[in-house]
Amino acid sequence: MQTKTKEIVIVSGKGGTGKTSISAALTSLLQGQVVIADCDVDAANLHILLQPKIQTEQPFKAGYQAKIRQSECTGCGLCAQKCRFEAIIHRQDDSFQVDPIFCEGCGVCVYFCPEKAIDFVQQECGKWMLSTTKYGPMAHAHLHIGAENSGKLVSLVRRQAKELAQQNAKEYVLVDGPPGIGCPVIAALTGADVAVIVVEPTLSGLHDLQRIFRLIKHFKLPAGIIVNKWDLNPALTTQIKDFTTKHQESFLGQIPYHQDFATALAELTPITEYKPEYQDTFADILRQILDLANSKNKSKITIGRL
Repeated sequence: MQTKTKEIVIVSGKGGTGKTSISAALTSLLQGQVVIADCDVDAANLHILLQPKIQTEQPFKAGYQAKIRQSECTGCGLCAQKCRFEAIIHRQDDSFQVDPIFCEGCGVCVYFCPEKAIDFVQQECGKWMLSTTKYGPMAHAHLHIGAENSGKLVSLVRRQAKELAQQNAKEYVLVDGPPGIGCPVIAALTGADVAVIVVEPTLSGLHDLQRIFRLIKHFKLPAGIIVNKWDLNPALTTQIKDFTTKHQESFLGQIPYHQDFATALAELTPITEYKPEYQDTFADILRQILDLANSKNKSKITIGRL
């Protein structure tokens, strides 16, 4: 009987909390035992630390855009009248053209055009990749600048990561999720097994924690909380611990503020490799995360030493 793949999703209420650095550190301790998924497709950067070797690269197509065939357009202007986004430009020569910046791909102009002179073309919004790393297989993606449908791309990356896990007999998928609480985050959390929230000890950080916590509870997921740079504000770190206790969730640990973390980033290396003395801190956090993911069955996975 095939073991169900369990997904651990690392999230944060906003960008810049250290989520990706923590994801890389945890990945390094699970070297060769999990599949990695970078679902922060709007600003993907986990690959910078994990240095994947791309094996497969495919275009990501989603959403449509209208394009008028000038040779068949009679210039009736009905498309411009019907477009609520004002995306149809009436040019000086009395022809009409679709402005790709304003077009929302709703298809109204295509439907009402009496000459059927408007094409509805699917757009390439980005690309997705399957790669190998020294830590394990990796699914990741990149959304083009200004492109939409990042939620769909997140779902695609998760699906590819699950398939990789099944093909390679891996029990876990570790997901570096998007920040915030929008559509991409919802796409990353839906159907996951455990959420790990990375938060900084600031008033805005506490507010962001409360927002994303409500979202996670909507999906009825067990949650664990990590405070990054805890020693910048010990009082607020205590408030975050109190919040965790109040809601009966797991306080996974606290990570200090130190120049080592910035230097590790500059060296393009997970902190647990750059400074092995941090391995115990992250190993303790990882054990608790795996306990959450395996609340019914004790984890058989080995936490490595580098």
